Amino acid sequence: MCLLGFSSGLPFLLVSYTLSFWLKQNGILLKDITMIASAGMTYAFKFLWAPLLDHWRLPLFTRLGQRRGWLLLAQLGVLVGLLIMAALTPHRLALFVAATLFVAFMGATQDITIDAYRIEIAPPSAQGALVATYSLGYRLGLLVSGAFALILSDHIGWAPIYGLMAVTMAIPIIVTLGMREPDVLRLSPSSWREAMREGVIDPFTDFFRRYHWAIALLTLLFILLFKIPEQAIIGGVMGPFYRDMGFSNTEIGAVTKIYGIWIAIVGAFAGGVAVARWGAWRSLGVCIVLGAVSNLLYLLLIAHQGHLTMLTLAISGQNFFEGMLGPPTVAFLSLLVNRQHTATQYALLSSLVNLPGKVLGFFAGGIVAASGYGGYFIITVCSVVPAMLLFAGLWRWLDPIASRAE
Repeated sequence: MCLLGFSSGLPFLLVSYTLSFWLKQNGILLKDITMIASAGMTYAFKFLWAPLLDHWRLPLFTRLGQRRGWLLLAQLGVLVGLLIMAALTPHRLALFVAATLFVAFMGATQDITIDAYRIEIAPPSAQGALVATYSLGYRLGLLVSGAFALILSDHIGWAPIYGLMAVTMAIPIIVTLGMREPDVLRLSPSSWREAMREGVIDPFTDFFRRYHWAIALLTLLFILLFKIPEQAIIGGVMGPFYRDMGFSNTEIGAVTKIYGIWIAIVGAFAGGVAVARWGAWRSLGVCIVLGAVSNLLYLLLIAHQGHLTMLTLAISGQNFFEGMLGPPTVAFLSLLVNRQHTATQYALLSSLVNLPGKVLGFFAGGIVAASGYGGYFIITVCSVVPAMLLFAGLWRWLDPIASRAE
């Protein structure tokens, strides 16, 4: 699970945060950078093809089984896509963007498969340990594709770096070939109509049957909104922001991706303790507010440009509370899922969590051009208000559900 987590974490920054540095050094405008680096928005739509991974076995990988077959295809896709990005470079921008979207699509497909594999490979009592191990690997993947890539970029070109990132995908590919397929009985639908009903319609209608339409819709709206402050500052706008504040790639990589990764891991442990003590729902509300307010630390960085201490302070607060929000989020979404439709429903809910922030990140360059970096960060903090109003309104229904589950 640790190596599969590494496989998931590696491509994510290479189509968003890290990519923005490559684009910036090629003289591409900030508005265009944030749009191109929003290829990671593909992850927010992974629920659209998640049912396919549940109900269709790949003919070319029949011997590997349902989960391993799809996982191998996705990992090979990421590897090939990164090599294509390295060969094209942003000078052939249209084809380069297409290759970036391909890597993002394959990375999202990989995430769907690994989530399903994790749920099916072990009983519920072991899921906590598997998620923790996966998260460690995921952070290590971010470390390699973030800090390591940025520091290396001060010494060699971006194309060789992306080629090297592609080579590292060989490690999880070997793991996929060697691990066992989950022992799950899968019934093949007798017709396309039955396949559509079982794979697409039932997982979506089940959620509304269990929570009723009004509460279900309000819950989905809350899920859409509560992570906007976090998602809005991990996209393509932050790389150019750090550069405009006067920091080198090495400084940015060392502080934001090496130091920052470990701070986020500490925050994740704190979030786990909060869930154990206060439950998923209550700890979620506290962490949402703390995570949003931590974005204001970047205003200090604007006032002290080029000051490493201020960069470290901003990253400490933001990464700690971002990491702290992770366990309550996973715990909360897991409470909402019906285990008869685990893969599809979890893919849908986790996609909805990230979608609005990705959309805001897509337009981040234009917002910064109109309001400045300071105005943008203030907007991200204010964006949490609708989510917290919904949190207060849903307390009566969702807090008892969370309490019973715990």
